[in-house]
Amino acid sequence: MASAPVLKKTNSISSESGGSESGSEEILSAMPSEDSIKQNESKDMRKTRSTILRSRSINGELFEYFGWVYHVGVNSIGQEFCHFRYLFIRGTYVEMYKRDPHEKPGTKPIRRGVIGPTLLVEEIGRRKVSHGDVYVLRFYNRLDQTKKGEIACATAADAQKWLEAFDHAKQQVEYEVTRGRSVRDRLSMEDEINLEGHRPRVRRYAHGLKRFVKIKGADQEHELLRRASSVRSDKLDAYFDAEGGDVVDVHEWKCVRTINGVRIFEDVANSKSGKGILVKAVGVIDASADTVFEVILSPDRLKRYEWDTLTGDLELVDSVNGHFDVVYGTFDRRYLTWRQSKRDFVFSRQWFRGQDGTYTILQFPAVHKKRPSRSGYKRTKINPSTWEISNLSASSSSNSARCLVTQTLEISSKGWLKWRNNHCPKFEKTVPYALLSQVAGVKEYIGANPTLKLEESTTSVHSKLRALSRSDSEFEDTDETDEFYDAIAASSSSDEDDSETDIEFDEEKKLQIESISLGSASLSAPRDSAAENNELDSNEPAMDLEPSQFRGSMRKSKDESDKNCWSSLDGSGFMIRGKTYLKDSTKVKGGEPLLRLIAVDWLKAEDPLSKVALHPKSLVQSDLGQKLPFVLVINLQLPARPNYSLVLYYAADRPVKEDSLLSKFADGTDMFRDSRFKLIPSIVEGYWMVKRAVGTKACLLGKAVSCKYLRQDNFLEIDVDIGSSSVARSVVGLVLGYVTSLVVDLAIVIEAKEEEELPEYVLGTVRLNRVSPDSAEQLDA
Repeated sequence: MASAPVLKKTNSISSESGGSESGSEEILSAMPSEDSIKQNESKDMRKTRSTILRSRSINGELFEYFGWVYHVGVNSIGQEFCHFRYLFIRGTYVEMYKRDPHEKPGTKPIRRGVIGPTLLVEEIGRRKVSHGDVYVLRFYNRLDQTKKGEIACATAADAQKWLEAFDHAKQQVEYEVTRGRSVRDRLSMEDEINLEGHRPRVRRYAHGLKRFVKIKGADQEHELLRRASSVRSDKLDAYFDAEGGDVVDVHEWKCVRTINGVRIFEDVANSKSGKGILVKAVGVIDASADTVFEVILSPDRLKRYEWDTLTGDLELVDSVNGHFDVVYGTFDRRYLTWRQSKRDFVFSRQWFRGQDGTYTILQFPAVHKKRPSRSGYKRTKINPSTWEISNLSASSSSNSARCLVTQTLEISSKGWLKWRNNHCPKFEKTVPYALLSQVAGVKEYIGANPTLKLEESTTSVHSKLRALSRSDSEFEDTDETDEFYDAIAASSSSDEDDSETDIEFDEEKKLQIESISLGSASLSAPRDSAAENNELDSNEPAMDLEPSQFRGSMRKSKDESDKNCWSSLDGSGFMIRGKTYLKDSTKVKGGEPLLRLIAVDWLKAEDPLSKVALHPKSLVQSDLGQKLPFVLVINLQLPARPNYSLVLYYAADRPVKEDSLLSKFADGTDMFRDSRFKLIPSIVEGYWMVKRAVGTKACLLGKAVSCKYLRQDNFLEIDVDIGSSSVARSVVGLVLGYVTSLVVDLAIVIEAKEEEELPEYVLGTVRLNRVSPDSAEQLDA
């Protein structure tokens, strides 16, 4: 598992891997010999290929990330491949090697390219590769999704480290562009090519893979999977917000028991409703969130026998995708119930990792055609439950990793109240009690197996911080670049084919490990005139923005009990970054939104709707809409049949002030917008499992899903393609199933990253009251 990042600094950058034209091979391309490349490529291509070695980052420093990954995919004849490769990110420049260039100086990369602003990286979950599971990252061009490719890591933690490394590289690109990089450079950065090309010499490759599998064997390959993805990074964890949610909690949790160091809570507010009781078990475990996640998700029977009294016998029935599966199990009736019949169960598991590193696992009772009712067994319905696993700061006495593990479930009040009030022993023989005991079981299991902690300390993300020196000047005058897609998706050459020497190298490789260690305040911050004066031109008269003047397909609510409508609200229910956030991570309650919500459209169409603001029926195209100083149009594209779009129209009553944060966001680059566009969700009313799935943490949408921006006239439209992420698509599917009973609050924030941008302000809010999908208005293209 990945440990805390390592930071190094050296005086110069080595150009051992090809500081000349001939060394600039395209990553993931099928590369002929170097001589043939020189003979056949055009002068323009040679010019492009010779300019991709340089990237200047903040304060004149160049960051590097490197480690072992798997390059996975499908070749031109439909056969899957999996190559063990060394990936190296230097600034915005990426190289892929067959060997560690640090161990063998002078080694040339087999793939090469740069990371551009249109690159999107998505973690698509677990996948079975030969004898082990890996976590796959997909790369694609947000402007052309046919350009794509995949790498894989041994653990979810390593996959996340690589995600952050690529994100850091994109931030360096953004820095260059915002600091005056030429327009020609900006345009050339959009020149991205396919990640998946034809792969010649497939027969040789397939033969090599066959030898690889035979030689390794299950045990040795499993060990390779363990140590394959070792990436070291710098202070990537610091990119995320402080611990805690970004929404004021509406639950009233009361501790009613402490068992084996695990606290048992009851939601007092929920119990007053007369429905089922919402309870949770909370424990601190001395291991990283990544380790605990792997333990909980693993179906290994022998390991589960050591901590799980209920779901120890698990069998994988179906793997829907990398974040969703269905399992079947049985349990021994003697341990959990007085009944004599044998018991079995089927439930689904859906999991995802938040941008703050928190894992969420949703478990639902399920039915599957592969596991019908079984003779001699009584099918038990496992209580719906959730796991939340979040890292904690290291204790002052130790630098070891710790995490907070919470398991929440809803149970019948009858047995619970007897146990809570009178300690009735019968409750301790029930399925809910066995579920609540799982946190204690995991805690004791990890505490009794120090090798688990050892594993997480032997895999990490490598990074170096290199100061730019005069020796790097040969790269400074480059004009054009090959995108990372040039590097990661093209066809393999003979250099890419695995051979017997590669196998021996893999077996003997010893990775060098270096690692070091890397609260919300309930203050109120109502919006004063300062934020408005900083963002909007106070010298201009304010325009009347009464919503009754504007028409949307969804009506404004009359009162709190109204259905299928929207309303505006202040930002006091959301926590945003305070003035001193960069020093102490303090968050404060939001104030009044800067922009006014004037209308909402609830639309449907056969194909996803985009550029809604240009539609003749759009509010923006009306006479009154064209007179507005500035309109922010948020188009949330919800994948379903048909496709839905929730379109929010926010207006400013004065022109946007030049050089303000809002102006930089409206008129900036897509990369800048992606790094700042933040959404904070909150399920105010609704099924508690949906609340857990959606969460309360702010999400940088541009990093989670594909966002496309349209800036024209007096408006900026943001088309948010939620279907571009498998995780987001699954969560939205769950939400749509309960949407008629949900009250949803959303807040939009431009993330502040510099001290002069603090404190943050709420850009806009909306409350959606029990929306009906059937009420969506059909919109013709």
